[in-house]
Amino acid sequence: MLALMLIAIGVLFWLGYHYYGGWLEKQLDVMEERITPAHALKDGVDYMPTPTPIVFGHHFSSIAGAGPIVGPISAALVFGWGPALLWIALGAVFIGGVQDFSSLVASLRHRGEGLAQIGRRRMSPLTYRLFLLFLILTLDYILIVFLDMTAATFAPATVAWGMENPPAALTGGTVATASLSIIAIAVAFGQVLHRGVMGLKGATFVMVPLVFLALALGQWLPLAPSVVPACFGMDKYFWSIVLMAYCLAASVLPVWTLLQPRDYLSSFLLYACLAAGVVGMLCSGFTGTGAVSWPAFKAFSTPTEGTLWPALLVTIACGAVSGFHALVSSGTTSKQLDNELAARPVGMGAMLVEGVLAVMALATVMTMAPDAKAAGAPPAVFAAGIEAFFRPMGVPQGWIESFVLLAVSTFLLTTLDSCTRLARMLFQEMTGMPNRTTGQRVVATAVILLPVLLAFRQVQTPNGLIPMWKAIWPAFGATNQLLAALALLMVWSWLRSQGKKAWFVAIPMVFMAITSMAALVQLVGIYGRQGNWEIASLSILLLGLAVLVLADVVRHIRRGPPEGYPA
Repeated sequence: MLALMLIAIGVLFWLGYHYYGGWLEKQLDVMEERITPAHALKDGVDYMPTPTPIVFGHHFSSIAGAGPIVGPISAALVFGWGPALLWIALGAVFIGGVQDFSSLVASLRHRGEGLAQIGRRRMSPLTYRLFLLFLILTLDYILIVFLDMTAATFAPATVAWGMENPPAALTGGTVATASLSIIAIAVAFGQVLHRGVMGLKGATFVMVPLVFLALALGQWLPLAPSVVPACFGMDKYFWSIVLMAYCLAASVLPVWTLLQPRDYLSSFLLYACLAAGVVGMLCSGFTGTGAVSWPAFKAFSTPTEGTLWPALLVTIACGAVSGFHALVSSGTTSKQLDNELAARPVGMGAMLVEGVLAVMALATVMTMAPDAKAAGAPPAVFAAGIEAFFRPMGVPQGWIESFVLLAVSTFLLTTLDSCTRLARMLFQEMTGMPNRTTGQRVVATAVILLPVLLAFRQVQTPNGLIPMWKAIWPAFGATNQLLAALALLMVWSWLRSQGKKAWFVAIPMVFMAITSMAALVQLVGIYGRQGNWEIASLSILLLGLAVLVLADVVRHIRRGPPEGYPA
């Protein structure tokens, strides 16, 4: 069954990309001859014309991370795989693909500016500032989640993924060695391309094998835990500080020096995981590992997650639709696109490939026994499931699992560095801080990183102390999906102002607005019963900001923009 499911999803996504994506391209008036902001505003820092394969690698790595693995597995374990599969299949094409593609094109038409600038003429000055505040708070959410999660992977694997018996090759400083090595390779790759020492194909041919060699190096020469000092009582927090310094560098340096090359090279780890999953699922029928045991429908509601709708739709963000994708499309990707025709393969194409990854993650749950308990966090479930597909083929035990866990751990950084750069840009936009010098970018990034210090906190729950990211993950999902509704709102307002059809944006916009607001209201009730009023209050704040932005934009669309308000 798994093989048939994968083939069906592949056909659905191809039809969606070819026919629906082609139709969207016409509605958005995409033209090859139109000059992109990367050329018109080239500054060598944020705006930089870049070959499409590199932009795709940056975009795909940034939007993927662990999201399409964590969300589907978490949802399927609670509610069953049937509703999750339906949401991924339809959401990726008709909501996520539309959002990513259209927000990228809208940004291209607004000089590579972000979501707030796209909708600025359709809201009051105060609402514009409130929307920027909403975006910055959302990015801080993401930074806290991924900083804590990434730092945990640099620490022993038992801390990172909650595994009782992690693969021997993944203990100690394996991830730290591999990740630091990949950063060094990426810096060299960027220099080689920028200075014209080698072309893209030649440099890729040389550097990509080195990335996989870095994974092996991590297993051969793991960074000894004894050389990592404890910070605030935990070695994980030492790595949190190191990663914050890395994020600072990734935010302020020219995009070609670190962000582009690292995301591009890391994307090959994702491609390898995808290839392994495709082979495993296609062969599952022959090897007997494709039998579906986990229930298609397990529960309609639970005391901790809430009801199937809207909880499942915000738990599965990446893989179906994610507001963060629109921030990447309009924040970094639009400033690098060499040709407008690349918007569909980069925007919609990357979303659909991520949907395939989400379906693979779902498949690893489908083969679990009905009474089985997840042995660790979702990435551990994913790695163990992929390993199970290959076990009958005679692959030595632990090889696939170690590779997948190591790959997932190392490409977590790609979301973290992109998110920091996006937050820096938004802060400079909100405050009017210039972007001309490295010092100005350093100050803006340092201010943005201050709220991330919450990642050093642990939260008391009925089940004991847990990391901050685990406490805020449900609220993060709902906020992220609310951001998707607001991103679609900005695109809708732009299309309406141009006198173009906008129903294909309006329908998913209304659906996501209702779903995400219902999820936040549900979460406020859940957190209130638990006594966790910090997260409940933040959820209320974000919900209030979103409602204000939504109401003001609709009001100004009906009445027209304020007289004399700048474009």
